[in-house]
Amino acid sequence: MKVVFMGTPEFSVLPLEEINKYHNVELVVTQEDRKKGRGKKLLPPEVKLAAENLGLKVYQPENINSEESIEVLRNIEADVFVVVAYGQILKQEILDMPKYGCINIHASLLPKLRGAAPINRAIIDGDKETGISIMKMNKGLDTGNVALSESISIENLNSEQLALELSKMGSKLILKFLEDVENGNIVYKPQDESISTYAEKITKQTAYIDFNSMNTFQIDRLVRGMTDRGGAIAQYKGDRIKIFDVESIDDGSNEKPGKVLSGLKVKTLDGAIEIKELQMPGKKRMDSKSFMLGNRLEEGTILGE
Repeated sequence: MKVVFMGTPEFSVLPLEEINKYHNVELVVTQEDRKKGRGKKLLPPEVKLAAENLGLKVYQPENINSEESIEVLRNIEADVFVVVAYGQILKQEILDMPKYGCINIHASLLPKLRGAAPINRAIIDGDKETGISIMKMNKGLDTGNVALSESISIENLNSEQLALELSKMGSKLILKFLEDVENGNIVYKPQDESISTYAEKITKQTAYIDFNSMNTFQIDRLVRGMTDRGGAIAQYKGDRIKIFDVESIDDGSNEKPGKVLSGLKVKTLDGAIEIKELQMPGKKRMDSKSFMLGNRLEEGTILGE
């Protein structure tokens, strides 16, 4: 089958690699190289690196809906476009172009968590499970009919770990879809609009821990949900601590939420947490044992003030 693949971040790499094993990937479309990090170095998307490693042709249009881009796509005469976290909205002319349509690998159990941040929000919101939906795209935001889906228990996974598991799952399901659609065995099911939810965009403000309003469970979920977004943030003496892992511990004291009890233990509304991995300003990300060798959080300090 002739495939045009559209994707940008690490989450898209495994599906690209798997599709390329069994089908003809005629073109890989990805976002433009971006300046990242403190040095603002121009870096390519992860999908571009993977595509080049596979010897595939890469196309990085500023606007996928431009006349030039549409002409490039039309000339390929692809059977299907597979879209995985590409990052641009496709106009109807593109959606109608391939024989089998534009197929999206979406990281939630649609219609739940439509939008750009379903993995992070599933964890932060306290969901017990999430999954992958293989959806035929239409002009709405993740509203198309679903062909295949599969669920996974979130348990104690953080956003980095969950993204990897869902990427593997998406790779498996898209191969099944491509086989089934060639054999005429695909049945699409409309989404139930009455139970749809939206995965709100992750912002800088999302990352902040509010010890006065969040209980231990909510703090744990926020920390795990922000692992791939630079960590959750706690204010400490006017600086920002980035927190990547915590452990819930029992504490029946009446201390103020956010108070540093000892070491890396911090009081919460209904107990306490112990910080297991963090990053201080200007320092590297490190586990608690490494941090405690030469650093301390001042006991009695209130995080968030």
